[in-house]
Amino acid sequence: MNPATDRLIDTRGYIFLAVLSAAAVLVPILTLVIPDESAFAMPPYLVALFGKYLCFALLAVALDLVWGYCGILSLGHGAFFALGGYAMGMYLMRQIGTRGVYAHPVLPDFMVFLNWKELPVAWWGFQSFPYAMAMVLLIPGLLAFIFGWLAFRSRVTGVYLSIITQAMTYALMLAFFRNDMGFGGNNGLTDFKDLLGFNVQATETRVALFVASCIALGGGYLVARAVVTSKFGKVVIAIRDAESRTRFLGYRVETYKLAVFVLSAMMAGLAGALYVPQVGIINPGEFSPANSIEAVIWVAVGGRGTLVGAALGAFMVNWGKTFFTGALPEYWLFALGGLFVLVTLFMPKGVIGLIDQYKVRRASKKPTAEG
Repeated sequence: MNPATDRLIDTRGYIFLAVLSAAAVLVPILTLVIPDESAFAMPPYLVALFGKYLCFALLAVALDLVWGYCGILSLGHGAFFALGGYAMGMYLMRQIGTRGVYAHPVLPDFMVFLNWKELPVAWWGFQSFPYAMAMVLLIPGLLAFIFGWLAFRSRVTGVYLSIITQAMTYALMLAFFRNDMGFGGNNGLTDFKDLLGFNVQATETRVALFVASCIALGGGYLVARAVVTSKFGKVVIAIRDAESRTRFLGYRVETYKLAVFVLSAMMAGLAGALYVPQVGIINPGEFSPANSIEAVIWVAVGGRGTLVGAALGAFMVNWGKTFFTGALPEYWLFALGGLFVLVTLFMPKGVIGLIDQYKVRRASKKPTAEG
C-alpha cells in the first residue's frame, strides 16, 4: 500500500465510527424524544429493522476478517451466528417462567408440550445473563476451535475447506430440527417476554438494543482493525497471499489461522445474540447454508479485505432485500444472483474498492507545490 491508500483506509474508518456514534445518539432522540406526529420521528419498526442490519454488518465484518485477510472462505459462518442466537434465546426462554402457555416455572412451553420431565443439562445456567453471554462467545468459539484445529492441522484449504464449512452448518441445521435435541425443533425458540427485566417489545428496549448493536459493531471493527494492523495481522495477510512461503519461513501457519478463525466465530456469535431479541425468534433456518453464502455476497459487494466495506455491503444488500421482497418478491433471488455476478466481473474490489480507486487517482492528479 502507498501512503495515499493508507490515509484513505484510516479516513473511512473514522467516518464509519463517526456514523455509528451519530446513529447511537440520534436514533434514541428521534424515537423517544421527538413526538410521534412529527415528520422527524422514527417509528419503532425501523429501529428494529436497522438494528437487525447492524447485526448482519457485524457478521460481515467477522467473515471479512477470515476471508479478506486470511484467505479462508468460510461458507459456514451462519452456524456461529445461529449458535450465538440460540444461546441468547435460551436465556430469554428461561426468563418466561410461569408466564408461558403452560405456566411451568422451569420448563419452556415446547418441553412441556413434548412431555419433558426435567430441564436438559444443556439448559442449566441459562437463567443467568452473565452465564448466557459467556456461552454466546464460548460455544461458537469452541466449535470454531475444534473444527479449525482438525481442518488446519490437516492442511485443508481452498474450495475443500469451504465445502466442509458448508457441510458443518448444514449438519447443525438438521440436528437442530430434531425435537429430541431440546432446542424447540422446527419452531425454534420464540415468545420472548423480557431481557434483564425489560419488555423486549417495548420501544425503549428496542432502542437500547439498537444502541448496543452500534457499540458491538464499532467494537468489532476496532478489534478486527487492531488485529489486521498488528504484527500478527501482517503474518495473517502473508498467509493469505503465500501460505506455503510463510510456512517455509518458520511461522506456524495453522496457529495463526486457528486464532483468527476462533475470534471471527466469537464475533459472529455476538452478532447472533443481539439479533435474536430484536427479531423475536431463532429457529434452525438460521443454520441454512444459504444464509452463510448470502453473508459472503455482502462482503464481496462492499469490498473484501476492507472491514468497512463488509459492513457497508451488509447494509446495502439487506436494504435491497427489504425493498425487493416487498415490491418484487418473486425476482429477489434473481437480483441477488445478478448482483453477485456483476460484482465478480466488474467490481472485484467491491464498492469500497471503486471509491478508493477514484480517490487515489484524484489525489495523484493534484498539482504539487513545486508544480
